[in-house]
Amino acid sequence: MENTQIITKDEKQVVTSTRISGSEAVVRCLLAEGVDTVYGYPGGAIMPIYDELYKYQDKLHHVLTRHEQGATHAAQGFARISGKVGVAMATSGPGATNLITGIADAQIDSTPMVCITGQVASHLLGSDAFQETDIIGISTPVTKWNHQITKASEIPEVIAKAFYIAKSGRPGPVLIDITKDAQFEEFDFEYKTCEAIRSYKPVPETQPEQVKAAADLINSAKKPMIVWGQGVILGEAEEELKAVIEKAGIPSAWTILGASAIPTSHPLNIGMVGMHGNYAPNKLTNECDVLIAIGMRFDDRVTGNLATYAKQAKVIHFEIDPAEVDKNVKTDIAVLGDAKTSLAALLPLLEAKSHDNWHNEFKKLYDVEFEKVIKNDLHPTKEGLTMGEVLKQINTETKGEAAIVSDVGQHQMIACRYADFKVSKSNITSGGLGTMGFALPAAIGAKMAAPNREVVAIIGDGGYQMTIQELGTIFQTRVPVKIVVLNNDFLGMVRQWQQLFFDRRYASTELVNPDFVQIAKGYHIDAKRVTKREELADAVKEMIASDSAYFLEVCVEKEDNVFPMIPTGASVSDVRLS
Repeated sequence: MENTQIITKDEKQVVTSTRISGSEAVVRCLLAEGVDTVYGYPGGAIMPIYDELYKYQDKLHHVLTRHEQGATHAAQGFARISGKVGVAMATSGPGATNLITGIADAQIDSTPMVCITGQVASHLLGSDAFQETDIIGISTPVTKWNHQITKASEIPEVIAKAFYIAKSGRPGPVLIDITKDAQFEEFDFEYKTCEAIRSYKPVPETQPEQVKAAADLINSAKKPMIVWGQGVILGEAEEELKAVIEKAGIPSAWTILGASAIPTSHPLNIGMVGMHGNYAPNKLTNECDVLIAIGMRFDDRVTGNLATYAKQAKVIHFEIDPAEVDKNVKTDIAVLGDAKTSLAALLPLLEAKSHDNWHNEFKKLYDVEFEKVIKNDLHPTKEGLTMGEVLKQINTETKGEAAIVSDVGQHQMIACRYADFKVSKSNITSGGLGTMGFALPAAIGAKMAAPNREVVAIIGDGGYQMTIQELGTIFQTRVPVKIVVLNNDFLGMVRQWQQLFFDRRYASTELVNPDFVQIAKGYHIDAKRVTKREELADAVKEMIASDSAYFLEVCVEKEDNVFPMIPTGASVSDVRLS
């Protein structure tokens, strides 16, 4: 075309052309934002955009998933491991509604994602036309922002805003719905990246006096404790957190989504908090005198009964989203801003301390947990395989450098508890929404975003069957993701609750499963089943050594439970070891 100009993103990319269609504009906008991979599923209302993707396939790789939900989870996995914005596409009606679970998951887990949906022509809006759904109305509660485009000329500005909103401040998903006539319509195209939006301030200014007040309280503490969350990873504040922890000598625990920001082996890393977190940090939450929350939102699975949560402690909350401050837990000092800036400002104000006696209290409770739980999980004496020993073997073969993508259930808690994390952005899981079926497509996206990293999906036999069709995506793309299904022939987490609180009435939780190995082989994926302990080490070694996708089914104890456990509605002090 005449008068076409493409400038690199580092130079504030601007793409101009005389006249192009709305569908071509969509593709050019994505390229201008540095997008190289899109996950999606075509259909009638988005067909013009797919036609342009076909023309640009040498620049923009489209991955055909087997279900639109798989596209969103793949985009999430891509975003979570890369720090970039994930992109998913779908057609109108059922295609768009099938995105909603992944969008809701991304919203509650603060994952930057842009979803683009096709829509019926603008003159048909509101007429109940074929495959027409009010996706704007449906997605409003679960998006950071959404917008419907009915004129091609709106496309550049709206897409630029979408990417800026998705990745700025506390990240989240954005949905853009484009009518079919807007995709066909031609207009004079110009693209400018969005740098700011009036009245939208994604990062609140960090107040020096609040940082000073936080430092004074930390310096005076006798029993301080840090709980960090995913905000540290999203803010790329891992080094700042590590420096703060080491200088102040503070025992530091993590939420599920905060895992891997600090290596598991770090001496001041005291483990995971929450319903199935470690014994010591849960118990001692109610004994610390200063609780420092960094980039976490005091989720109910972390706090247990709010009426008894850390009532003895002064609470400091480092948080980028003002809406999270005082939402669940009343704070004494709130430090707003992104974690990297706030922690960098805090560091020089801290006094160097060790808190040896306080650390010894954590060590004593760790020893209790080791004897009653950890030893049996990792070094079992019973005949059946445990989930923990599978994770232990994966740690051995990957040396703690793999990205672990877990689904939702018992295996998820075991993976978070026992995976050895040495590198940040290594724990990819569905946290707030708890979406079964997340792991398989998310692992595809993660591996595509980080091809040089080993990516291992840890999945239960229940969640695996919710998105098992994405084996077809693996077969078609040849993405070398490793899949481990821990098979106990149950919906294990629900069964555990039924055992403990419903007198072993296993209502609709026992599964009659297919031959998973034969299904994998049907997709031409190397596969193996392990039923005995003596087979495990060689099977995991073979899987990790493979240059291709690999499926490993490990048949584990049917009625093993995950402990520690805080029953619903109980205090964190009431954490159970059996």
